[in-house]
Amino acid sequence: MTVTDRTRQTPAPPGRAAPRTGLVLVACCLGQFMNVLDASVVNVALPVIAGDLDFDRHNLQLVNNAYTVVVCGFLLLGGRLADLFGQRRIFLCGVALFTLASAVGGVAGAPGTLILARAFQGLGAAVMAPATLTVLGTTFTEPGARARAFGWWSAVSGTAGAIGVLAGGVITEWFSWRWIFLVNVPIGLALLAAVRWVVPETRPQGEGRALHRLDLPGAVTVTLGLMSTVYGVSESHVYGWTSARVLGPLLAGAALLAAFLVIQARFARHPLVPLGIFRNRSVAAANLVAFFGIAALFSTFYFFTLLLQQVLGYSPLVTGLSYLPLSLGIALGGWGISSVVPRTGPRPVLLGGLALSAVALFWLSLLDADATYTVDVLGPAVLLGFGMGAVLNATTNAATAGLPGHQAGLASGLLNTTRQLGSAAGLVTLAALSAARTDARLAAGAGTTDALASGYGLALTCAALFAVAGLAAALFVPVRERSSASLGGPKRLAA
Repeated sequence: MTVTDRTRQTPAPPGRAAPRTGLVLVACCLGQFMNVLDASVVNVALPVIAGDLDFDRHNLQLVNNAYTVVVCGFLLLGGRLADLFGQRRIFLCGVALFTLASAVGGVAGAPGTLILARAFQGLGAAVMAPATLTVLGTTFTEPGARARAFGWWSAVSGTAGAIGVLAGGVITEWFSWRWIFLVNVPIGLALLAAVRWVVPETRPQGEGRALHRLDLPGAVTVTLGLMSTVYGVSESHVYGWTSARVLGPLLAGAALLAAFLVIQARFARHPLVPLGIFRNRSVAAANLVAFFGIAALFSTFYFFTLLLQQVLGYSPLVTGLSYLPLSLGIALGGWGISSVVPRTGPRPVLLGGLALSAVALFWLSLLDADATYTVDVLGPAVLLGFGMGAVLNATTNAATAGLPGHQAGLASGLLNTTRQLGSAAGLVTLAALSAARTDARLAAGAGTTDALASGYGLALTCAALFAVAGLAAALFVPVRERSSASLGGPKRLAA
């Protein structure tokens, strides 16, 4: 490794106090909250948006897909940019782009304008999300403080998805769908000021040559490959897996990703993703856990919402309120487990959290029209929240364990990319299975409510199996061995 690949943290300018770590944590959590919230808050408002802007029903999905596809495509590049050009600088760029795109989306008067705004929101999120983890990793270096910081970040990541359902219903019902986007503007401006003031900067030595160390062929192939793959997956539930509109992007994505791997392995002088990072067993296993864990959790948000509204008959507002125990469970799991991870290592936490999540999802899959919230919904919602909150915390720790500072952005971008892919792949797969089961039950003469309950139940059962797959992957996360100084002494991860 050359000197130019190393990063250093610049000292605070004269007259400025050392960074306030608490405010750094708040800034990073707020940035991540905006990212995750925006991915879910729009769902409730889609029917209103369609009527207001005269969307064609086949194009309405682009409001979400434009965001998801761009986020997935640019996350790896966004993480690397933070390593090369400085974490604060890239964080600021991401927040500014996200805020500006939100303002454009809030005043959009045509479908094309809103879709374009969503795409640029996704680009801002792809730059901002890995920067938040990079800042936390370089600011909180002591294991206990690092675990607590990741605990808060993980709790925010999980609860934001659930809160998005509630926020979307409240804003749409009481105000206007435009405020779903416009509310980001004052938050983004406050975040810009906070990042500028409290987040420390890191810059590579030899900063002027940073652009020359950016692997442009690798960046182009992986970005286009991921975007093409996610686009193909997102279109499958509309056109079917055998359609040219699905197979074409999937094949193109596979070819581009294969080219990316060849570039990284044989041609890149400064690879965007040094493949040697996967020799770190903790990183490799944690990303596999993240894929299946997020596939289970974020798919559940979608089907849980439909089940509450279409099977149990809840209004959008009551549905949002019903998410509060799940949100609280995620917060308690993500934050409360933070003191355990430094002592035990991430593997026991991952195994316990995924086991709880699997049990909760199997429990939820049994719901039918006769279910009551207190008896049948509340218990599994809290269990799922706590289990997944713990998993999000421990996964973040495992995915960044044992890496040098100059790979912090890379690891963060890789983890966020894995999560986005898991979310997209899980939702599309379970939606197809759920629709097939519902159609079969309707064809067999079942009532609409019973058919929907059966379809959503199958989806939640498969989500539980995703959690079980994540549990199996967690077995490959290295254990934490006790050192000779077992009481408070240093510990290491063992294969």
